[in-house]
Amino acid sequence: MKQVICLAIIGLFIIGVLGVSLALDTQAVNVGNKICPISGEKISEKTKATYEHDDKIYNFCCPMCIDTFKKDPEKYINKVNEELKESAKEESSEGGSMEMPMGMHEGH
Repeated sequence: MKQVICLAIIGLFIIGVLGVSLALDTQAVNVGNKICPISGEKISEKTKATYEHDDKIYNFCCPMCIDTFKKDPEKYINKVNEELKESAKEESSEGGSMEMPMGMHEGH
């Protein structure tokens, strides 16, 4: 009987250690939004607040906006996703207008 209890305790300990190590392996990723999804304001590093939801870190202009986010996260996550898509489009269009160096133009 003592062996069974001892083995059970050891088993629970091992499961606990594995669970903790697996949980530590997953780190939240900052989505990188620069516009607060609640207020629509640009986020200042001085007043920036962050909140983790589903292993992603969202940025806000102030802590009060986090409370609003918690009430309907999906609504505001969609706004963040729209911002990030728009930002990616702007970056790709800026990068796409690069000129070729001298002597690299066709026909020369």
